[in-house]
Amino acid sequence: MKMFLKGALTIGALSLAGPLGLAGPAAAQVRTGAAAFGDYTTDAPGVVRRITAADVPPPTPDKAKAAPAGTAPRPAGAMPKTLPGFEITEFAKLDHPRLIRVAPNGDVFVAETQAGRIKVLRAKPGAAASDSVETFAEGLKGPFGMAFYPVTGEPKWLYVAENNTVTRFPYKSGDTKASGPAETVVSELTPSHGGHTTRDIVFSRDGSRMFVSVGSGSNVAEEVTKKSPEDAKVWQASHPLGAMWDQEADRADVLEFDPMGKARKVYATGIRNCVGLARTPGSDQIWCSTNERDMLGDDLVPDYITRVKPGGFYGWPWYYLGDHEDPRLAGQRPDLKGKATVPDVLLQAHSASLQMAFYPPGASGPAAFPAAYRGQIFASEHGSWNRAKRTGYKVIMAKVVNGVPTGEYEDFVTGFVVNDASVWGRPVGIDTAKDGALLFSDDVSGTVWRVAAKAGAK
Repeated sequence: MKMFLKGALTIGALSLAGPLGLAGPAAAQVRTGAAAFGDYTTDAPGVVRRITAADVPPPTPDKAKAAPAGTAPRPAGAMPKTLPGFEITEFAKLDHPRLIRVAPNGDVFVAETQAGRIKVLRAKPGAAASDSVETFAEGLKGPFGMAFYPVTGEPKWLYVAENNTVTRFPYKSGDTKASGPAETVVSELTPSHGGHTTRDIVFSRDGSRMFVSVGSGSNVAEEVTKKSPEDAKVWQASHPLGAMWDQEADRADVLEFDPMGKARKVYATGIRNCVGLARTPGSDQIWCSTNERDMLGDDLVPDYITRVKPGGFYGWPWYYLGDHEDPRLAGQRPDLKGKATVPDVLLQAHSASLQMAFYPPGASGPAAFPAAYRGQIFASEHGSWNRAKRTGYKVIMAKVVNGVPTGEYEDFVTGFVVNDASVWGRPVGIDTAKDGALLFSDDVSGTVWRVAAKAGAK
């Protein structure tokens, strides 16, 4: 059921609110409580969900099972779907494109993680497709996150978060090929390898601090040596709140360094897999787009987008959503009960939330979105692999008011699921082009897509 109304209307758990059409985000059903849970068949541009910690069901690990999606060729004529007032075009075709970062001059850098390359796309302002594709660097080990440095003024370096290192290439605006070899900034992010290997990177506003996200090596630390509650207290006394050990040491967290990779410390812990890092425009507030744990049931544990507090603990692996204890690790860390932060925006479990980006508050150009979208969060949902009914496979917008998330998120681009068995696209990277268009990558069809506001939609 779709309803387009002005003002607000509440029917049971559904709240319909907001301005209609081109002035801003479309009016839509706000699904709360049990109505917030669903699958791809209930997804559509404009559908809004709000999930809270009180809404989640009890764990059902006995019913959890893997259900990976098969991938299919893009059906003839198939296109992603978005809201009225926007249009989608194919911006470029690449080899499994992943994270996207737009350079200050407007060039679009895309990590081809699997191939170990970074590509540069260039297009004229307002162009529906890129004019050129160049290889900036290759021979890398799982490149994913990228950041230009210094943060203000002309950049001199492109930092790259590889599988277990941070490197940087000399760079000046307009470079489409690295002008020199990579320099190692952080030689080893973690003592262990494998597991979650996508790292993202972002700098503080003044450039004095570098943040790197590091995912866990496992689902719920199954192979880590168990400590008694007494031994855990001893460990905790000399480590950051919730910090792990053994092969999970320095994992499931956000690490902080100076720009040269020194002054290393743990910024926040208990974040199972912060695939996407971001910073609030004009602020030093750090955010994570996070994949939570698996095999507790179709609706557990919600993935999330959240502000990250320095010194914060977000629960993994012992707790989730505050005091919800993982039954597989029951009784292991009673000292952490009541100390886990509840994330800000809870997403349908197993959505696989990847890169996130703020739509620039000062966005302008021929493809720029209406004013109501500026400062909002867009995130790519790669899609579920262990849920009976598929979820994810879309781009969402998480609503932010004065820098504070409301907890609601809206489907913005959908249409990649073929049927219960297969999908033809999976969104990964996302960023805003110089002309105001939203770009996102899809690593199944190998496409970078461009979403632009239609003329008159400002």
